[in-house]
Amino acid sequence: AAAAVHDAHRPVHVRAAIRCATRRRIVTGMTPMTPSEKIDALIAKLADWRGKTLASIRKNILEADKEIVEEWKWMGSPVWERDGIIAVGNAHKEKVKLTFAHGASLPDPDKLFNAGLEGKVWRAIDVFEGDKVDARALKNLIRAAIEFNQSKKAKKKASKKTPAKKTAGVRR
Repeated sequence: AAAAVHDAHRPVHVRAAIRCATRRRIVTGMTPMTPSEKIDALIAKLADWRGKTLASIRKNILEADKEIVEEWKWMGSPVWERDGIIAVGNAHKEKVKLTFAHGASLPDPDKLFNAGLEGKVWRAIDVFEGDKVDARALKNLIRAAIEFNQSKKAKKKASKKTPAKKTAGVRR
């Protein structure tokens, strides 16, 4: 029942594609779709400029680092991770949005971020029809996000190794 509620928020063509893929896999005994296959299906369903744009962004993300993992989260969003979430991609009616989980902490010398600039954590790149994304700048931003995730992970690891200081009891 909960899944049906979430499905109601998906566009009709996406719900139909998911039902067809699910039926086909059940009938043929195939395993469930991988996140990469789901992203492929999403791009295929976006038959306009948004599909091409999302495919191009995805290609650049995966080229930036060979250890990036694709995930499928939050009711149908492509997510790219390495040592934590790097970015989430979404195709909207008038734009393709690439949201960086820790964008506010990343250097952006090429000024790719154009959305969420007032936020304290995330930043996004909104790509509209006809826009061109600088592949070199995007790859640099992806690498900076990976470095941020790795430094965050290293800090967590270091804090676990450092024993907590014991404080003297206070007498009253």
